[in-house]
Amino acid sequence: TLHSDLPRQGPGSDASTLEAINRLPALPPSPRVLDLGCGPGRQTLVLARTLKVPVVAIDIHQPFLDQLTTAAAKAGLADYVKTRRISMDALDYPVESIDLIWSEGAAYIIGVSKALQLWRPMLRPGGLLAFTEATWLTDNPPAAAAAFWEKAYPDMNTVAGNLRKAEAEEYEVIDTFTLPAEDWWAEYYAPLQKRIANLRPDCADWPELAAVIDATEQEINMFVRFGDSYGYVFYILRKPANSTL
Repeated sequence: TLHSDLPRQGPGSDASTLEAINRLPALPPSPRVLDLGCGPGRQTLVLARTLKVPVVAIDIHQPFLDQLTTAAAKAGLADYVKTRRISMDALDYPVESIDLIWSEGAAYIIGVSKALQLWRPMLRPGGLLAFTEATWLTDNPPAAAAAFWEKAYPDMNTVAGNLRKAEAEEYEVIDTFTLPAEDWWAEYYAPLQKRIANLRPDCADWPELAAVIDATEQEINMFVRFGDSYGYVFYILRKPANSTL
């Protein structure tokens, strides 16, 4: 109820997606591309429009996939955007069959280490993985922020920590960059705040909704206070060209 029909389900922007695309090494002709945990698919549309190749957008929530299908048709990208409802930890693509795996704000659902491990065999040698992840930007975060995220997302790591995970799974690190603070607001927190204002009258008779709203407002307030100590980071990795499974 809180998150349905919003433009995004996490921090991001078309500009940051495009920036990450521009930092990719050259892709082979007619690359096979997956967008895992696509949500409503704003980044899927940017991928399809920019790369001009079919993108298979994967999520387990059918309303998100329906929202993306409608948006792709309106954008004239229906031929480039294909959707599939399947969990990103139960993918059945053949080994070494994918050239680019994309995942914005979703790897945390199964855990970064598990995602790196599960997705690697699907990549062709030289294949690329680009994902965003909530990341500590300091080794010494404020106590209040650390306490909040220890409960909300205890696996949140630093850039260096996430890169160690990538290297442990035998990826090459191509690039990283931190999303700007505006990526948290324009299409994520600001629409959430409007939705909260509209739903607030329903909370008196719906305690579960009230609890979700309270938790969301706490998260937003935490970013207002301590957003310089953490953020979303784009990680661009490559499976070595001489790699074996």
